[in-house]
Amino acid sequence: MATYESLIKIKGSVGDLVFYTLNGKNVVRKKSGFNKKAFKKDPSYEKVRQNSSEFGHCSKTGKIIRNSLELYLKETGDALLYQKFARLMTEIKDLDTISERGKRTVENGLKTEEGKKHLTNFQFGEMKNVLTEIERQDHLLYIKGVHSKKATIITLKLDSENYTVERIEEELSLNQDPISFKKYFSEDDAVLYFLVLKNESNEISHMGFV
Repeated sequence: MATYESLIKIKGSVGDLVFYTLNGKNVVRKKSGFNKKAFKKDPSYEKVRQNSSEFGHCSKTGKIIRNSLELYLKETGDALLYQKFARLMTEIKDLDTISERGKRTVENGLKTEEGKKHLTNFQFGEMKNVLTEIERQDHLLYIKGVHSKKATIITLKLDSENYTVERIEEELSLNQDPISFKKYFSEDDAVLYFLVLKNESNEISHMGFV
């Protein structure tokens, strides 16, 4: 990009140059070599198209999950949570060995043990991970050393095709071990469980997927 001085103001294209005004200055630059039609059909762009498709999928999936937990995630105070969670979605998507490249999904990645481990080990800001206090087996939570007073479990059913989430929140009693929580959806559905623990001051002390 370069600026130019001329008695005649030019706007538009001349050959491979584009003239326009930016911040009150006359600017000229070369036309971009990017071609939308070629991007959609040219075989040389195939890998770029695949990466773009999967990136969009991970971004949308991460967004619907974060939005469904916004009430709690805003308490993390982590300004970089969006980027970190997007990276997590990509790491999980990469574990999808069922789908062809360009069509890999977070949902299929979560069907693997490693994908589940990535999700449950993720730390939300400075909040302690719930796995230090609670262990989950099916629809039971086993207390390992919790000092919390309140617990809330949020069940999320993901729809990866329409990018929507069904959300159910349940308050749990910590006066029993193990702690039982309800099963709201089929095992065939893409279901996630997010647990929040609060102290006697009603402040969040731990959070994370279980």
